[in-house]
Amino acid sequence: MTSHSTATSTLAPAPTPTIAQRVDALDWRRVEHDLDQYGCSAIAQLLTPRECDALVALYPRDELYRSRIVMARHGFGRGEYKYFAYPLPSPIDALRGAFYPHLVPVANRWNRAMDIDVRYPPDHADFLRRCHDAGQLRPTPLILQYGEGDYNCLHQDLYGEHVFPLQVAILLSAPGRDFSGGEFVMTEQRPRMQSRAEVVPLAQGDAVVFTVNSRPVQGTRGPYRVNLRHGVSRLRSGHRHTVGIIFHDAS
Repeated sequence: MTSHSTATSTLAPAPTPTIAQRVDALDWRRVEHDLDQYGCSAIAQLLTPRECDALVALYPRDELYRSRIVMARHGFGRGEYKYFAYPLPSPIDALRGAFYPHLVPVANRWNRAMDIDVRYPPDHADFLRRCHDAGQLRPTPLILQYGEGDYNCLHQDLYGEHVFPLQVAILLSAPGRDFSGGEFVMTEQRPRMQSRAEVVPLAQGDAVVFTVNSRPVQGTRGPYRVNLRHGVSRLRSGHRHTVGIIFHDAS
């Protein structure tokens, strides 16, 4: 009599998709719809907790940055942020390169609707070349750090003649564990109307794609332009870190 044994095999966990794969797999139809309707779109769990913690751990490494801004010194709010230097850390560079081509169609469509002649190339390197030819040579991706009582005033991240009209922020800290308060806030000013506020709740690793300065809104006589600003409400407790991905460079 022959006995047979069955080997128990353990399946290895599937590898984590790359940042580019995650961005490519997003529901871009929904993102575009949200941007058209609200000027922003939330993306759940873009980064893993480990990736978020690794980015927060970069904050003390001053050699990675070109400048540090203390917001209270400039009337920007309270808290501080640092602009990364070139070459960008690989996750930041990957995020910039992965998002840009998906956002170009929205940016070009919006400019056509607002009668703005500027069109953006499909490749981010070509757009950066346009910025650099105009003297906008300094990288703009940044990491922000807030403590209790800190906040970011409503603002627009422009930096020069060439502006890409969309940007991305990713929350690196966990609400309820690392901090309380500190909500991402946008306001939209329509002509002859009071401002509209939009609060975007985010968890650790969530991203929000949002309007840098203006976007078109369909009116009864065709599209018209509205201006938007963004900021962060006051932190009630703890510490909050965020990464900002801006696609144009600064002069």
